[in-house]
Amino acid sequence: MSAGASRTSSAQPAAARDCDYIIVGAGSAGCVAAWRLLNETSARVVVLEAGADYRSPYLKLSPGYSRLVPKGIHCTLHHTVPQRHADNRVLEIATGRVVGGGSSVNAQVYMRGFRSDYDDWGRATGSPLWSWDSILPHFRRLEGNQKYDGEFHGSAGPLQVADPGYFCEYSHLYVKAAQASGLPFTADFNRGAPAGTGYLQFTARGGRRCSGADAYLAPLRSNERLRIVTHAQVERIIFDGDRAIGVEYLRNGTRHRIYCSGEVLLSAGAFGSPKLLMLSGVGPAAELERLGLPVRVGLKGVGQNLQDHCGSPLVLEGQSRGDGYYRQDRGWRLAWNLLEYALFRRGRLTTVGGEATSFHATEAARAGSTVQIYCVPMIAYANTGADTVPDVDGIKLHVTLLRPWSVGSMTLRSANPADPPLVDPNYLGDPRDLRYLVDGLRIARSLAATAPLAGALRGEMLPGADVADDEALARYVRRTVRTDWHPVGTCRMGREDDPASVLDDHLRVLGTRGLRVVDASAMPNIVGANTNAPTMALADRALSLLIGRSEAPPRSAERPSVRVPPNGT
Repeated sequence: MSAGASRTSSAQPAAARDCDYIIVGAGSAGCVAAWRLLNETSARVVVLEAGADYRSPYLKLSPGYSRLVPKGIHCTLHHTVPQRHADNRVLEIATGRVVGGGSSVNAQVYMRGFRSDYDDWGRATGSPLWSWDSILPHFRRLEGNQKYDGEFHGSAGPLQVADPGYFCEYSHLYVKAAQASGLPFTADFNRGAPAGTGYLQFTARGGRRCSGADAYLAPLRSNERLRIVTHAQVERIIFDGDRAIGVEYLRNGTRHRIYCSGEVLLSAGAFGSPKLLMLSGVGPAAELERLGLPVRVGLKGVGQNLQDHCGSPLVLEGQSRGDGYYRQDRGWRLAWNLLEYALFRRGRLTTVGGEATSFHATEAARAGSTVQIYCVPMIAYANTGADTVPDVDGIKLHVTLLRPWSVGSMTLRSANPADPPLVDPNYLGDPRDLRYLVDGLRIARSLAATAPLAGALRGEMLPGADVADDEALARYVRRTVRTDWHPVGTCRMGREDDPASVLDDHLRVLGTRGLRVVDASAMPNIVGANTNAPTMALADRALSLLIGRSEAPPRSAERPSVRVPPNGT
């Protein structure tokens, strides 16, 4: 695996190969893949990660990354093309660039989404291998839940899932107001039919984040069959005919090749996995030819079908009673919080800073939940371009589209692997998304005006009480809509006769052998939930299909009373 090796022939005898499996990307999916291979096979596994190792102590605190680590240290910051339906703004989407990937830097929310989300995967592939019933055993196997067990949950898995260690008063007031408005209280959102209002669970326990690196790689660090290579930027897949046999990567200015006797598993994320396929000649033929790249397999779906959750905030000033997290991360308050955490492992540093949520069917949709509202008990991060707010106490009610209808794309900027891709999420490209968000802001306003939450607030800061009619609210959404950092779908699985498909129902790249995609880019449609837990379950399902392990379906799960419509993509 030296610089000189890059000039050798692509074809290598099996005996000369360096490992059995190469995993490209040590994010949530890559960590699960390594864990399965090392625990259930005798394979030698090499994991290649473009970022650093998971070492920073700040990453391991529950609120650590979002508040204590400078932006971009452990992330790649992707800048979109101007969003033509969002005032031509260039937006920023951060993806994890560290061992553990997004699970090392995210807000740690543990959500699965709707039964229908996964049944739609089965319809997209035309295969019984994908459905809610087929993926539920994977959620259960991975999960080590603090308080739930049984038909819907696991308590013995490596991924620690628990209630936050601290609840602020704003969160309680929000849940009470939502109930007063007619929503039922829901204790568990992860039974396949999230609805009502309640409190979130997180991939953390005792104030410590549980990332994919913690859950899956940490117990295997001493395994001699595992090699993790950090700061390794993979530039292309090496083929022998139609079989993937290795990869070429750049590390510290030196180019290396590494070969495998088994398979190459791509888990570089919704931007990294399709980019690597295209750089390797697998993708839309016309686009590859335009960039001077040889076409190995013409798959026009590579980089297409980009879907992402997005939303806009309702920002409200508080009464400064200490109900939230205002200025708790500075000065003497931070010193006290650090001391309380260090001595007793309790207090405000045992939560990520947002514990409550609710699900709503908007007026425009009329059936099924279309938006989710997160109660964020601080407004320090509410500034959105031209819309600014002062540094005061308050809350942000972030209205998020559960299943956006808008679909975007990602393509290469050039044939140079060092160049970032061109990312176009096409936010608000479908007018239904704009209508749902406008209706969602009206719902958030109604909740803010409901006791007991109303008594803790002074008034609305954004968009402002004078922004009242639909068109004014639509203008506000267009200038404030932003990502929830959940890009998926750019290497979608599907029927082999569907020209938009990139993967078959076993997540093998069509037209190739020895090559699979096991991350969120494989999703044919986005789930109505934070995507970290679904990505892990998808990867676990993919590894069962690779290894040949059959997962027994659970007992017949209760079905939601309202069928949620598919997102139409």
